Amino acid sequence: MPPLLVLGTRNRKKRQEIVEILSGLGLEFGDLTEFPQAQEVEEDGDTFEANARKKAAETAKAIGQWVLGEDSGLVVPGLNGRPGVYSARYAGKQGDDEANNNRLLAELKPLPDDRRAAYYVCTAALADPTGEVKAVVEGRCHGTIIAERRGTGGFGYDPLFLIPEFHQTFGELSARVKHALSHRARALERLRPALRQLLCAQVS
Repeated sequence: MPPLLVLGTRNRKKRQEIVEILSGLGLEFGDLTEFPQAQEVEEDGDTFEANARKKAAETAKAIGQWVLGEDSGLVVPGLNGRPGVYSARYAGKQGDDEANNNRLLAELKPLPDDRRAAYYVCTAALADPTGEVKAVVEGRCHGTIIAERRGTGGFGYDPLFLIPEFHQTFGELSARVKHALSHRARALERLRPALRQLLCAQVS
């Protein structure tokens, strides 16, 4: 039976993206919809790493499984780093992509084009069934924020996040291309060696 890795999310799109990126490892993936005893972890850290560590450790301890905790968001230097760790609740309500995008556009409107640079950050932490964090990785992807949404793919700020080399937003790019470029893909690729060593070695 393949080792189980529980993804510390109830977000269906995020789960699908992570599973596709980590394919080929021979792991079985679960998520928090299968563990009702796992309570929501308050993301009150000042950094992506603090939140990722907390999500992984607290969830693993609660369910007694290997857990991948992840925190990601958008950083706009022209807005002094906002939305940052508040990306998912930037407009107030958790996960309201439409409202978050509207607030971002409103705040960027007075700024010139050369101050619309942005980058996505993803920090992922792997915790063992006792809640001990065994690995932490980070990935980044640089782009720019455009003035109008383009594309219907992805989630979060993806329709506004343009990759200049491709002249397309994350909302327009195919999943295959996005999974080669994205902050989440880069972080999870760095996590592969730890997953092979810590989980896959159990059944080899």
